[in-house]
Amino acid sequence: MSISMLYLDGETLTLEALQTASLNVDVKMALADGCLAKLQASRQVVEDVLKSGKIVYGVNTGFGALSHVSISAEQVDQLQANLVRSHAAGTGPILEFPVVRAMMLLRANTLAKGFSGVRPVVVETLLALLNAGVYPKIPSQGSLGASGDLAPLAHMTLVLMGEGEAYYQGDWLPGAEALRRAKIEPLVLKAKEGLALLNGTQMMTAVGALTLLQAESLLAIAEVAGAMTIEAVKGSQKPFDARVAQVRAHAGHTQSAAIIRQLLAGSEIMESHRDCAKVQDAYSLRCIPQVHGAARELIASARKTLETEINSATDNPLVFPNGDIISQGNFHGEPVAMAMEQLALALCELGSISERRIDKLMNPTFSELPAFLAGKQQEGLNSGLMIIHYTAASLVSENKILAHPAVVDTIPTSNDKEDHVSMGATAARKAAKILEHTRWVLAAELLAAAEGLEYRGDLKPGFGVWRVYQKIRETIPPLTVDRTLAGDVAHLVRQIEEGDLLAVVQDCLSV
Repeated sequence: MSISMLYLDGETLTLEALQTASLNVDVKMALADGCLAKLQASRQVVEDVLKSGKIVYGVNTGFGALSHVSISAEQVDQLQANLVRSHAAGTGPILEFPVVRAMMLLRANTLAKGFSGVRPVVVETLLALLNAGVYPKIPSQGSLGASGDLAPLAHMTLVLMGEGEAYYQGDWLPGAEALRRAKIEPLVLKAKEGLALLNGTQMMTAVGALTLLQAESLLAIAEVAGAMTIEAVKGSQKPFDARVAQVRAHAGHTQSAAIIRQLLAGSEIMESHRDCAKVQDAYSLRCIPQVHGAARELIASARKTLETEINSATDNPLVFPNGDIISQGNFHGEPVAMAMEQLALALCELGSISERRIDKLMNPTFSELPAFLAGKQQEGLNSGLMIIHYTAASLVSENKILAHPAVVDTIPTSNDKEDHVSMGATAARKAAKILEHTRWVLAAELLAAAEGLEYRGDLKPGFGVWRVYQKIRETIPPLTVDRTLAGDVAHLVRQIEEGDLLAVVQDCLSV
């Protein structure tokens, strides 16, 4: 997807546009036509409350368990600055720049809906930082996922105020200096605006959205890795018959089986053992459509949730055009948290079944290939691909630990006022780590399966598998003697991340 300018209206942002703008610093952003009027109307409601002296949460009261404390008209602006400073208490590794860009973009988009009561300058300043490449230093840990991602968003907002720390043109700088160099005026927060910038699900949604889109691409890699292993071990193509999927009728199963059939089409290896004595393959081969298909459906479900979330108002209280200001719970990250747990489970299973297929490639009893694919080397002197299976097994086992659902682990805070939280940011970070592990495991399977094909003589695999094999062999030669394999797998991981292998797969599937 190629875009140079992205107009935000709080209604029409797509996941693909979010990804493009997050990864490409040349994409500029601005408010769409009509947003200015919505923002001004929403702000006027807040101004009218201030003039009336009516007590409204977050406008002229304390926060959380201190919501019963009224704040004088002279102190309402100071209240917002104090809120941001006190909430900037995160810890852990800092978020990568694409995630920070996605967070800022999403926060601007939800404010642009016009239900938060902020002045237009708040959104304009946020977009000015994005367009200038000023990136707040945001720790990744500290969010409970209700009332939104408070600590991470507070670190973001500090820089808008000319405080905190930010990256600008190659340097980490005090927030004030970063804004000065970028020629951006620090934002002086007014009533409600600090709370409006902090209450929301933008960190968990940013991490989740970028992880989801990578997971969707990884599905195709999982299918081709499975197909290549089937060819290498002379597995059967019968389980992928369209009639099998028709009598169970899960959409993911049907799609996965169809992709495998395409990848295996025209295989000389398949023809060579059509009438062999083998009765059934192991589940890790035979059940690819059932497992990959179920993962595909969970990933699709997570997409639906995130597509809704990126255009949602997640502030508290919400400010409506008729003058109503409603204190509610749209900041609660439960929908995103559950979607992230679904995504984590799907990715776990893709990695788990891939590790089992790697094992089959290493095991001569099953594959009829040399042990550990070291047959072209002196037996016993060389270990072949033995240890990439160990590493894959280690990552898959770690994934099982990470797959424990964070969303069920609520913990009360704020003197028990905030007594049920989502842990959505934790769920999103877990899913991102599981994705990283699973990508490595699938890269290892591709490497091993490509090596397995070296033992099939002049017989070619299916056209799709053959194309991917050729792509791998452009840069990674077959084993002749033991060599360090970490670099080979890392190279395939980069090809997956950068879309090189995916492009080959997609080209095969479009023929």
